[in-house]
Amino acid sequence: MTSSTWSIVYIVVMFALLYFVLIRPQNKQRREQAQLLSALKKGDKVVTIGGLHGSIVDLNEQRVTLKVNDTTRLIFERGAIKSKVSEDTQAASEKKEKVEETPAATKEVTTEHAETKEEAKESK
Repeated sequence: MTSSTWSIVYIVVMFALLYFVLIRPQNKQRREQAQLLSALKKGDKVVTIGGLHGSIVDLNEQRVTLKVNDTTRLIFERGAIKSKVSEDTQAASEKKEKVEETPAATKEVTTEHAETKEEAKESK
């Protein structure tokens, strides 16, 4: 083969690599996000692109109203929804919060902090 043929083969291989590494995954992600947004319904627990957690109380074609706590409702563009929170994920995060609130966990942190203070005094 001549050098011009190798150049063409090289360009084709690079384009194919670019397609499979960049373009195809991005299109798949865009398609999945569009499916998520179209499947939203009242009562779904979601996370916005800013990291705000809430449950949907009202929605239309452009906007979603989220209930953040008992008194706060925020309106977002529908495209600002990043993901749905599954019950498994929510249960795991609630369990983690309960563990962090236990006095035993607080006692361990306090003990470690006291030991660090003692080491600092000894080094002086």
